[in-house]
This record gives sequence, structure tokens and C-alpha cells, in this order.
Amino acid sequence: MLNLTDIPRLARSASRLAEIARVLAKYGLAGALARLDYRFVRRWTAGTELHRLADRPREVRIRLVLTELGTTFIKFGQVLSTRRDLIGPALGDELATLQSRVPADPFSVTRATVETELRQPLEALFAAFEPEPLASASIGQVHRATLRDGRRVAVKVQHPDITHRVENDLAILAELAALAEEYLPEFKAYRPVAVVAEFERVLTRELDFRRELRHLQLFRQAFAHDPGVRFPEPHPSLSSGRVLTMELFEGVPFNRPDEVRAAGGDFEALARAGARAFLDMIFRDGLFHADPHPGNLLYLPPIGSQPAAIGLIDVGMVGRIDERLRGIIDRGVGAVLMKDSATVTELIVQTGDVPAGFDAGALESEVADQLAFYHGMPLEQFELGTALNELTDAIRRYHVMLPAPLALLLRVLVMLEGTGRILAPGFNLVELLDPYKQASVRKKLSPRRLLRRFVGAVGEWDDLVRGLPRQLSGVMRMVQRREMGIELSHRHLEPSVNRLVFGMMVSALFVGSAMLWAFKAEPLVRDVSVFGLFGCAVSALLGYRLFRAIQHSGKLEERDRKE
Repeated sequence: MLNLTDIPRLARSASRLAEIARVLAKYGLAGALARLDYRFVRRWTAGTELHRLADRPREVRIRLVLTELGTTFIKFGQVLSTRRDLIGPALGDELATLQSRVPADPFSVTRATVETELRQPLEALFAAFEPEPLASASIGQVHRATLRDGRRVAVKVQHPDITHRVENDLAILAELAALAEEYLPEFKAYRPVAVVAEFERVLTRELDFRRELRHLQLFRQAFAHDPGVRFPEPHPSLSSGRVLTMELFEGVPFNRPDEVRAAGGDFEALARAGARAFLDMIFRDGLFHADPHPGNLLYLPPIGSQPAAIGLIDVGMVGRIDERLRGIIDRGVGAVLMKDSATVTELIVQTGDVPAGFDAGALESEVADQLAFYHGMPLEQFELGTALNELTDAIRRYHVMLPAPLALLLRVLVMLEGTGRILAPGFNLVELLDPYKQASVRKKLSPRRLLRRFVGAVGEWDDLVRGLPRQLSGVMRMVQRREMGIELSHRHLEPSVNRLVFGMMVSALFVGSAMLWAFKAEPLVRDVSVFGLFGCAVSALLGYRLFRAIQHSGKLEERDRKE
């Protein structure tokens, strides 16, 4: 049922809803939408060519739809590309190519945003500021500028109306997700409401440039002693929630390999160095760049005493690995090496959100087949990205929803190997994983880690012991005030009660019949009470039946039903 409180919001969004329905129809994706029992949807989809562009693959049409719908939906597709456990590798690969290019704002608008956010005239903030942007994407545009001390910087400025548009589109997405989950059974397994909620959280954080600034600070701190990996230096005094000023990298993106080669880049060395940087983020730091497509990786040629390096930009989306997830990853890697499909399946079930009726045995059988296929394969033939895609595809078919950080990690590993192979066709990510596995074992067994875990356990026990008297006192007060009730739950108690009542009835019948017999109650046959004899005989038969029921199963009621 449509919530009446949503009517004003839907009325305000009517034109946007109409646009969404028409674009879906244009690309032949409105079939499911047209089945919704809403007159306004049917009116917009009526008379359209639902099979238009049918010669394009479905994945391509979905990408085109999201591109045409603009900012929020492009970002939604980019976030969906990280959830291969929900949409599968084919659609994930297609959505990973989504790039948002929007017309740039006039320079007067950009100037107003910068001056409003930083509370000073543009000329007082920068020695020079180029009016023409380097690029304009869905959330903001980037301008070259020069600081008062002569350093070159890139200034990322948010589009002025982006927040309103995103909020409007997020409200529409949430409503469509709720409708799909309620009225379209084939979509329910994909948890559209949960996916949209996760997307809203990710996009809302990405709209706050202060988070990206903090990520840059953390990454620069982690790689401070590695001259081969560089992140732009942020300038907090010239940044805010809608403006981000950072060091300008004059490099060549990895998606232009010919220019990288012309600039003197060694493809094999760059692939290995880039992979090591990401593996350090994942296994050493627990904080990793979550969008390592070739456009976000730059080759920085040597300048003076500064050696050549890999530059990483656009760190708005990151993944985090906590101790619990790290332990699960370690156990999973060990189980894969031991071909232990049962443990791999158990970890998937423990970490993921499994649907009702989930068949763990079938998934374990499929995991076992995959492990058997790849076990012992020569390293030069093994492709980690392919293996991970097959695993996530199996997880998707069983409708298991992985936690967002783990899904991000799997996607990053797949993209990392793909980017490495763009530079060096013989690149193999598995070769570089071995030192991290050994370091993980040493770290797990290190005295410092064991001591930290012991201290943590002691602290937890101390909290428990300290809080126990207070908790017991609270329970006793609730009992005295009669605020606590005890609810007893029983299983299979009814057959026992039935046997007890039945036995009492048989006993009463036997005692009564015996008394009739003893007192020779009429009518008599050969000086024997007829009713007494009959009652004793019936009670004997019923008693024997009760005895047999208890002896076999104790479930008299069930036996009665069968008979």
C-alpha cells in the first residue's frame, strides 16, 4: 500500500519519475515496471517500444539507462559494480565502465561556490585559478590553480545543485526499491531495499569532500616511506565539505598505455609496484582504495631528484578491513589452500546474509568443484580474477549477500589483476600474495598481538565481573516490583498430558468396575455383575493399549491419528 505521507514527495518528483519510466521503456527494461499496479507507471509506459534496442545485450542497456538518467544513477551503477555477489560478474564488468561526464558549471558559479565555502575572495585564496575545468564529472569539476607560494594544485568544486538532485533521486530509488521488493518476486532475492540503503550511505559520504581529504592524509601517512607510491597532498585550509584542494599530479593515466611507454614507463615494473601498493593497503593497513580502474592510476615520470612513481587519485570511495574480517580472510585463504570446501562454505554463511531455504550442501558441492579444478594448476595458467568471478557468481546464484567491505575487496582484487594485465599480459597477482600470507601468519602468532588479545580478554572479563552485581541487583528489583515474568516454552508436552489423563480415566474405570463386581451389582449372570465384568475387561484392554503406546514411542496421540 502506498504511504499517504509520501504523496507530496511523489508529486514533487512526478516529472523525474516520468523520465525514469520513459528511459526504461526506451531501452526495453520497463517490462517489470509495467507490471506494477500503479496507474501513473502504466500511463507513462503505455505506447512505448519495449523492445527497442533489443539487439544490445541486457548489461549494455542497463548501463545506457543509468548513464542517461544522470548523476545519482551513474553513481548507483558504480556502487552496484562492486556488488558482484548480487548482480554477477558480467553486469559488474559492464557497470565498472560507467563514467560520468556532465557539462561544466559557468566559472561565475564555481567562483561563488569556492568563495562561499572558503569565506574569502578567490584572488586572496589563489595566485591563479584557471576558469576552464580539467574535467567535469557527476559530483563536481576540477580546476587547475596555483597557490600563493607557487605550488600547482587541483581544486575539486562540487556542483551547486547536486545535493538537492541526489536527495530527490535517492527518495525515488528508495520508493522503487520498496515497490520492487513487495510486488516483484524475482527482485526480492536481490534485497533492493538493503542495496539502496547501502548506496545512500556511500553516496552521502562521497558528497562530503572532508572524508576524501582525510583519506588522502591516511594514505600519505601509510606510504610516507615508499617513494614509488604517491597520493596528492591535501590542503585543509583551502578545503571544505564542497571544495577540496590538493596537489596536482602531472602524470599519464594507465588507460593510455602508449603515452605511458612514451614517457619512459616500464610496464612490468609498474604492474608489480601498483599491485604491491594495493596489497599493502589491504593486508598491512586495512584501508584500501576501492576504485583502482586504470584512469585513477597515473604514471608520474621522474622530476629532478624525485624518482618515477605511481600516483593514485580519487580516493572518495575506500574499503576498510577490521580484525574480524581479517581473521575471516586468513581462514578463507587457508581453507582454499587445503581444498576445504566445508570451511569455505561455512565462512560464506557466517559472513553473508543467507535467504530462507538456503541450500548449504549445494553451495559446498559447487565450491568443492571449483577448488578441485584450480588446485595444482600451473601458476602461469591460474587467473585469480577468473576464479573470484566464478566464486561470486556462485554466491549470487544462491542469493547470499556478502558484507559490503568483503564485496569491495573481491572487486578490487579482480580489477587489480585486470589493470595489471593491461600493462603486462603475463602479470599474475597470485605470485605477489605469498609474502602477505607469510606475514599474516607471523602477525597472528606475534607476542605483541597475543598480548593485546589477552589484555582485551582480561578487560572484557573485568567489565563482566564489575557489572555482574549491578545487573543481579536490577533483576532482583524487577522481580520485587513484579516487572519480570517467566514464559515457559515446551515442545511435545501434549502427548504426555494425554497419556496421563487417559491413564487416570482407565484407572477410574477399572476401580469402578471392580467395585460393581465386588458388590454384585445387578444384572447378574451366574452371580457375576455384568457391568463390573464388562468394565474390567474394557479397562484391561485400554490399559494394555496405553502400555504398548508408551513402550514403543510414548506418543499415544500420534498413534491414534495413524490408526
